[in-house]
Amino acid sequence: MSKSPKDSGNLLIEKDTVRAPRARILVVTPEITYLPAGMGNLAQRLSAKAGGMADVSASLVNALYQQGADVHVALPNYRKMFHTDVKELFNRNMARVSGSLPEQRIHLAEDRIFYHRSKVYDGAENISTALAFQREVINHIIPMVQPDLIHCNDWMTGLIPAAAKRLGIPCLFTVHNIHSEKVSMAAIEDKGIDAADFWQNIYFCDRPESYEHAREHIPVDLLTTGIFSSDHVNSVSPTFLYEVVEGRHSFVPDSIRNELANKLYAGCATGILNAPDESFDPKTDLHLEHHYGIDDFTQGKAANKFELQQAVGLDLDPNAPILFWPSRLDPMQKGCQLLADIMYQLVSDYSHMGLQIAIVASGSFAKHFNDIVEMHDLQGKVAVVEFTEKLSRLGYAGSDFMLMPSRFEPCGLPQMVSPKYGTLPIVHDTGGIHDTVDHLHYDGRLGNGFRFQHYSAEGLRWAIDEALNFYQWQPEAKAETIRRIMRESRDRFSHETTAATYINLYENMLGRPVVKVRGMD
Repeated sequence: MSKSPKDSGNLLIEKDTVRAPRARILVVTPEITYLPAGMGNLAQRLSAKAGGMADVSASLVNALYQQGADVHVALPNYRKMFHTDVKELFNRNMARVSGSLPEQRIHLAEDRIFYHRSKVYDGAENISTALAFQREVINHIIPMVQPDLIHCNDWMTGLIPAAAKRLGIPCLFTVHNIHSEKVSMAAIEDKGIDAADFWQNIYFCDRPESYEHAREHIPVDLLTTGIFSSDHVNSVSPTFLYEVVEGRHSFVPDSIRNELANKLYAGCATGILNAPDESFDPKTDLHLEHHYGIDDFTQGKAANKFELQQAVGLDLDPNAPILFWPSRLDPMQKGCQLLADIMYQLVSDYSHMGLQIAIVASGSFAKHFNDIVEMHDLQGKVAVVEFTEKLSRLGYAGSDFMLMPSRFEPCGLPQMVSPKYGTLPIVHDTGGIHDTVDHLHYDGRLGNGFRFQHYSAEGLRWAIDEALNFYQWQPEAKAETIRRIMRESRDRFSHETTAATYINLYENMLGRPVVKVRGMD
């Protein structure tokens, strides 16, 4: 079916008159961990990570690409983080112009504000960075790629669905975190985005009387704009979506809650669970010296426990149960204070078992844990060390239980990673954790962890007691349960499953195939 061009000021999007067998998807993300080698000659060097969004974006794009989707990616050109220089990029662009390179699927937004950054987010420049990124996507990358659908991620891409709506391009908007920024429309336009062309699709913090009134006097909420103007929105877990809509979290602004509710009640909101990167596999993990699988996990975990104890300064005790903390030390979300409240008594009560706690994480709360260790002489029983990827992987492999008492969790990944390594999660029942962890049944035939309902130190202590009771099971019964959990986690928490869900959503939004159709090129 032939489609007429959609003209919007300086933007001209022309669709082919012959309908393509596959839809073209443009994924817009401010951070990513890696890209498939086949997507471009710089793919394996483009890594800029601030959190889980980078891993999720990378794994989703990889799965889409491997399944044959016509997927393109737009991200800022963080030259310093990407280890690229002007000459290399110039040569690459010239080769593309001359036709000596295959079609590139990676599109780098260019602005000096990206070039010399050493991290994705910087409080002083976050808004300027976001506006520069969106300007390049709206003004240059969308016209060049001519996507059939755009998939945007979080507040730094919030204006793109509004522009896409004006162009008639359907847009999916993924909410990874409840964080937004507010900016005036004057600042948006001063950065080079012609918001006058789509200002009716923008979410303002108050009702505007006119374009001129809105431009100068009413702030734009970027995350809420993405939700409001997108055709479909998804959170990164089903339960967290409903928690927000039902008002269970007081920190969520009414604007975000109301717009998510509007989308949900209109049938245009979905919860799609993230999944850990495929590198989280104890059989192949490049960060581990001692690999193991489902059949030999007992020996493998014993070897990694010894190495973990050596690496972080715990007593060398092969029989000691180890509780592992992998999440950033943020008391507002991650529940660090719950562990701090019970840590001394916990170690004391289980001294006959030699209980140990390995905290491999960074954040403001580390000082409080260190103070407790010093005050109660817990050296050798409690270790608090800065996060490194290698130590974190060793923590998953060498510990027995993983602690994650989050106050809220849009999705969470540690509770899905740890059971792959035979390390059972101890968690608060909230958000994505509710969707991924079930309390272990009394006979070990069901469940994959230990889940407490009430967010309190007492609740956490109850769940730890449950876990340490399991630790004392007969070795054969305990090993059989852990093998089952490892097997189920390997099959359940995969990006193939996540990607298939996104592909199904893309195809429902478009009414046409996204992956290759048999018999069609």
